[in-house]
Parts: sequence; structure tokens; C-alpha cells
Amino acid sequence: MKVVADPQNLTERIAHEIRGKLVHGEFAPGQRLSEAALSETLAISRNTLREVFRVLTKEGLLVHEPNKGVSVAVPSMASIIDIYRVRRMIECQALAQAYPMHPARELMRKAVDSAMLQREAEDWPGVGTSNMEFHKAVVELADSERLNEMFSHLLAELRLAFGLLRDPHFLHAPYVDMNLHILKLFDDGKPAEAATALNNYLVHSERIILAAYARRLVETGNKLG
Repeated sequence: MKVVADPQNLTERIAHEIRGKLVHGEFAPGQRLSEAALSETLAISRNTLREVFRVLTKEGLLVHEPNKGVSVAVPSMASIIDIYRVRRMIECQALAQAYPMHPARELMRKAVDSAMLQREAEDWPGVGTSNMEFHKAVVELADSERLNEMFSHLLAELRLAFGLLRDPHFLHAPYVDMNLHILKLFDDGKPAEAATALNNYLVHSERIILAAYARRLVETGNKLG
């Protein structure tokens, strides 16, 4: 007997796959998405893809414009500020209250090791992806599926903000050693100090991104996208 795939599960799976592509920088902010090409690439019907688009539009990752179709969202300065506010609340608490031998610690270490190798190869977009894997691992310290899911959406939106700035070396290079420092503090049994270091890190990162974003606004006549 032929098993018919659950449309809802298929929609969720494809939405998760497209979020992953956003996190890995495969789609640029403002990029138009071809329904025909994407449905063929993902091997799904256009009706399923439209439902995926609806889900991701509701999450703020895509934008639908009448007579223009669907495009990747362009984050605003206000949304970037809000992303970092949420990150500080979630990540710093997860790190400060984590069980010292939590399995996510190895995921943090794997992400740091990967970023160091990519830095040597000067693969800066790759460094950015490994950096995001590090922060996902930090959130996993909280043992909350709801937080993990919410954070995956947050990282996809954040990667779009990174994509606007077009300078992955400038954006990601400083944080390889910072991640290593945070991991060492955590390994040394100093979760509170690790959380403080992470908070300072996120404040620094937010300022750099907002400053670069403001420069792009000036360059483009206060229009992005």
C-alpha cells in the first residue's frame, strides 16, 4: 500500500530546509525567489511551496508583494536591535545556568574547531556559519525545544542582516577567538563568567552591525533591499 506523505509535515520540513539555507547565507536579503525554479529544486509542488512561503512570510523571513511575488526579507535596524535583545536574554541565561557536562558543550567545541579551520582557509562565510552553530549550541544548553525552534528562526533573520553588510571577514573574524574564550571559561567551571563574556560579546557585535548598517543606509540613500 502506498503511503501518502503528510502535507503538514512536508511543509514543516521544507520550511526548515529553507531556514537552513538562509542561515548558511545561500539567499541574499531582497532576493526574488522563483516559484518555478525553487519547486523544481526542492522536488515539491507549487502548492506546497506556496504554503511554505506563507509560513516563512509569517515568520518575517520572506515578503510577499502583489504583482511582484516573493522575496527574501530585508531586516530593519529596529529588528536587529530586537534580535540582539532576545539573544542576550536567552543565550546568557542558558550559559549561566547550564549543567557543566551538558552534551551541547561538545557541539560548542565542534563549532569553534570548525571556525578555526575555516579562518585558516579564509572562508569567512563559513566562519559565520560555524559561529551560528556555536550560538545554537549555547541555546541547547537550556534543554528547551521551544527555545531551540525560536532561536533557529532568529538566526535565519540575523544572517539576513549579515548579508546586507557584504563584509564577512570584518563581521566574523573577531568572534572566533571570543567563542574560544567563552568555551574555555565554561570548561573551567566558570559559567557566570562565561555568560558575562558572552553578554559583552553580543553588545560589541550589535554595535558593529548597527554601525555598518547605518553606513549602508547612507550609501544607498536610506534605502536597503
